Amino acid sequence: MGTILHLDAFSGAAGNMFMGALLDLGLSRKALLDGLAPLGLEFRLVVKKVERRGFAARYVDVRVPEAAKARRARTRAHRHGPHGHSHTHAHGRHYAEIRRLIERAGLEPDVKKRSLAIFEALANAEAKVHGTDVEAVHFHEVGAVDAIVDVTAAAIGLARLDVERVTCSPIGIGHGTIESAHGRLPLPAPATLELLRGLPTTPAGVAWETLTPTGAAILRTVVDEFGELPAMTIEKVGYGAGNDRPGPLPNVLRAVLGRGRVFEGDRVLVLETNLDDLVPEHFDHLMERLFEAGALDVSLSHLQMKKNRPGFLLRVLARPVDRDVLARIVFAESTAIGVRISEWDRLKLEREVVRLKTKLGPARVKRIRGVDGSIQHSPEYDDCKKIAVRTGLALREVVAEVERAARDAEQGRSG
Repeated sequence: MGTILHLDAFSGAAGNMFMGALLDLGLSRKALLDGLAPLGLEFRLVVKKVERRGFAARYVDVRVPEAAKARRARTRAHRHGPHGHSHTHAHGRHYAEIRRLIERAGLEPDVKKRSLAIFEALANAEAKVHGTDVEAVHFHEVGAVDAIVDVTAAAIGLARLDVERVTCSPIGIGHGTIESAHGRLPLPAPATLELLRGLPTTPAGVAWETLTPTGAAILRTVVDEFGELPAMTIEKVGYGAGNDRPGPLPNVLRAVLGRGRVFEGDRVLVLETNLDDLVPEHFDHLMERLFEAGALDVSLSHLQMKKNRPGFLLRVLARPVDRDVLARIVFAESTAIGVRISEWDRLKLEREVVRLKTKLGPARVKRIRGVDGSIQHSPEYDDCKKIAVRTGLALREVVAEVERAARDAEQGRSG
């Protein structure tokens, strides 16, 4: 049993709404501020108890002192001077600047990793929308101190509340337009819409921005699975407030904290193509190239295709970031002329690869924790094959010996 956080995003989400919900669940304000301190940013965190259409909620406002704004403006003016080489603008920050700030801060490793992942998602979305390189992305609305605090606070809150799994309802989306640094834009904002690709949404029926780019990036990065409230024992319910908005919905993000069966989860990209003229001997080379480029799994299944032709279904599981490089390999090394792409939620048992010393030599073993907490061991085939070739032993004998070594190591670990 582990800690599950379920988000009810019927009215969307924003960075400060996520932070307010975590504080309402019991996250200590002092612990949050202590966690944010390594960023070295000047700000004041104002937390208020408010009411949104009958719901008591917590509203969070990140305020930057005027003196800090003035210093930052002077610094940027100096950088833009005759000898300056920075292209950072006064009303925002470049992605590279934000990334360096987080990387250099003395944050906890998991907090730093999650914060960087959220901003990377934002940068990729902005780059896609504006047709520019990720490193050159300049954040307008999301580049200010409050957004950096919102993103890092989300990572800190999940760590402090010991959340092991995050689920979320379909995201409520408003309609209409919004003013931005680029002028009047339709809702959802372009970057928000890009971040929503592959995620379930539902019309909120309100004419205002329910989901901000920061909120979308947080949900896309931290949520393990989208769906209804999972099976769990509910312990706490919290509400994070956005601005007071007109309309039938309270502008709040509801968060439910409880205990339940927890699996590790992530999102994987699935690339598929049907092939009716692939030379079977070439599949080995295609598979090797795909794995070398970062594919998580590659499979080939027999199909009966149109006109009753026999064929194959090529399926590649991958991390979303590896989509283009793997698609290029499929096109280059097979007869495919099109590739279908989708994103899937994936649940997986906790696992790690450990290197063992056996009497036959070193070998890697996958250590898997079952749903009942028991430990299983799966020797790595390639290592066992090398030992079998080197020693002349049957492969099954090598596998059995590595399994024995793994069990002995496990007894030593538990002892």
